[in-house]
Amino acid sequence: MKKLVPDPPVSLSFSRRNPDHDQANEQVRQALANHSVEGSLLAALKPTAAAPAGNDSLFTVRPGISAEEALLHVSMLLKSAEEVSDEITEHASGIERGPIWSLVHSMEMARGVVDALLDGNRL
Repeated sequence: MKKLVPDPPVSLSFSRRNPDHDQANEQVRQALANHSVEGSLLAALKPTAAAPAGNDSLFTVRPGISAEEALLHVSMLLKSAEEVSDEITEHASGIERGPIWSLVHSMEMARGVVDALLDGNRL
């Protein structure tokens, strides 16, 4: 016998969303809403501060780099990571290809956002 009425959706007792990410996103939205900028928001950003380039890293981000220059560098790093991941994908087998392709796609999207920000601020 065929069931005419579908089962109700299963409600999960926990949320898969990360509340820390939601809070950070809300803080960014509020800061952008409360910050009036004449001209480019990119130009209004302060230069970089010295910061470690990873956990327990021997390397740091150089202070005083403009937001535009920093984003250009991020774009180049993402492009390099895409190319390396593409090479790895060609040599991967079966189940490994899915996660690697997902990683490549995420890097492409991130680079697309960075490049769109840079292009939008050059007009």
